Amino acid sequence: MSFFRKLFGRGGDAPKEEAPAPGLLAKLGEGLSKSSRAIGGSIASIFTKRKLDKATLEDLEDVLLQADLGLPMAERIIKAVSAGRYDREIDPEEVKRILAAEIAAVLKPVAVPLAFGPQKPFVVLVVGVNGAGKTTTIGKLGAIARSEGYKVMFAACDTFRAAAIEQLTVWGARTGARVMTRPTGADAAGLAFDAIEEARADGADILFIDTAGRLQNKQYLMDELDKIVRVIKKQDETAPHAVLLVLDATTGQNAIAQAEIFTKVAGVTGLIMTKLDGTARGGILVAIAERFKIPVHAIGVGEAVEDLQPFNAESFASAIAGLERP
Repeated sequence: MSFFRKLFGRGGDAPKEEAPAPGLLAKLGEGLSKSSRAIGGSIASIFTKRKLDKATLEDLEDVLLQADLGLPMAERIIKAVSAGRYDREIDPEEVKRILAAEIAAVLKPVAVPLAFGPQKPFVVLVVGVNGAGKTTTIGKLGAIARSEGYKVMFAACDTFRAAAIEQLTVWGARTGARVMTRPTGADAAGLAFDAIEEARADGADILFIDTAGRLQNKQYLMDELDKIVRVIKKQDETAPHAVLLVLDATTGQNAIAQAEIFTKVAGVTGLIMTKLDGTARGGILVAIAERFKIPVHAIGVGEAVEDLQPFNAESFASAIAGLERP
């Protein structure tokens, strides 16, 4: 099974979570290096030749909160570290192992590969704020799906941003996927409706629908997404078959607010987190998983298509804690 086959599956033959190959594990560690250095380095400085006491636990809690792991997760880790070890010296590597184990326990239930059902076209609605990497992620998903033999189509329904339309058009040309567009400012719902009709006529396996992501006016966002979904259902009452939320890890706590809004508005079925290589606060993914229990399909740790990696809970937990292997 190739790397990409672990990200995508079809129907009942959905892929199972598997540990990445050593090369990919190294890539993940490299991508999460900012987070692992911030957490692992701080743990080493806190626990080297110091006893586990109230002060060290408070220092550890500060590190975990600064990494955006969230208070519930930080408290859980503090409890696990202190169990049976209070007033004793503890090796920093042991603290890292405990940290990785607690993170993995939270992430394993939500580490779910992205699987396509039998519907044709399988309609994937992609949501998220502008700047989160939504359009780029759609392009990468399309490239991966094309490499697996799926016939792919894009619908550029972020009609308010000419740059998004152009970007998706470039990805279409790069991957050999057809792209449905309309002039800037056109009705996004009408485009989505036509795209499904064209995808069906063209025999496309998967239709990725890009959307606008303006949070300045939440009601407007709700109304537009609601209209898009209603219009999609006129073409196929079972669609959209997946609603993917793309979140930017570098936004930290703002990603939690985004997850809350989009899960309410769009009925999110899965999550992809981007730009984990650009922040020392990769723990935000853990905080979101702990709070919302949204399935996590993939993470982005770089610009290349292969940097969109299938999400593996143990590998992520080990990398963010600064351990070499799960």
